[in-house]
Amino acid sequence: MSDLLQQSYTECKRLNALHGKTYYLATLLLPAKKRPPVHALYGFARFADEIVDDLASTLSDQEKADALHIWGESVLADLRKGESNDLIGRALVDTVKTYSIPLEYFEAFMRSMEMDLTVTRYKNYQELMTYVYGSAVVIGLEMLPILGFSDPRAIEAATALGTAFQLANFIRDIDEDIERGRIYMPLDEFARFGVSEEMLLARKLTPEIIEAIKFQIARVRELQAKAEAGIQYLDPISRPCIRAASELYCGIVDEIEANGYDVFTKRATTSTWRRLRVAGIAFIQTLFLRMR
Repeated sequence: MSDLLQQSYTECKRLNALHGKTYYLATLLLPAKKRPPVHALYGFARFADEIVDDLASTLSDQEKADALHIWGESVLADLRKGESNDLIGRALVDTVKTYSIPLEYFEAFMRSMEMDLTVTRYKNYQELMTYVYGSAVVIGLEMLPILGFSDPRAIEAATALGTAFQLANFIRDIDEDIERGRIYMPLDEFARFGVSEEMLLARKLTPEIIEAIKFQIARVRELQAKAEAGIQYLDPISRPCIRAASELYCGIVDEIEANGYDVFTKRATTSTWRRLRVAGIAFIQTLFLRMR
């Protein structure tokens, strides 16, 4: 590996460790050779997020859209030609080539990132899933060749788990997203429980909002259970990592329940104790598999 490529992988790892602590913890359960490509996928996704939410926070929406489009087109062009001079792009291109990851997944991701700058409401679940496919599902699909799998049913499981992860985050971040001018909840489903958009924007917990959140949490758990049935199709050495990630990410909804469904004044977080417990169990399982 060249020095420049090593620098790229190192930067992706830094982004992962800095911004995705739960995700990073889960990757430590993978064999060492599988970690760098997973970091590369995270680095690409995180840098796009930073353009949308962080690095360009002082720019207008149009300036953000232009910056995201220019960067995204540059990375996609690099993926097509199989080489890159971009700090993040080098590791990404190398990973995509090594594992033959379809380019269409990255195109879908960039479309969803661009939606973040133009779409602020989702009328129904189907509309929301268009965004979720590109923002979360494709990341799981990109990881499958790295994790290794023995049956096409693993694809269905990865789709379900990616959706569950994203929905759990959406529920937790309702207040934060409203602050940014967005609502990542199906408005028609909330309306069934008597929740209007105006009620959400008021950011005051009501019995109606609690019932609507309970409905969304039930969906997260249903998707998680569906994904769990498909984890068996992954390479054995990758299973503890994904099971740990599933419990930690989807476990956010447990914390929301513990907070009395108050997503407006209490941000649900997975406790350090739970992270250590889940990681410890997964580490022992991984160690046992490696010994075998």
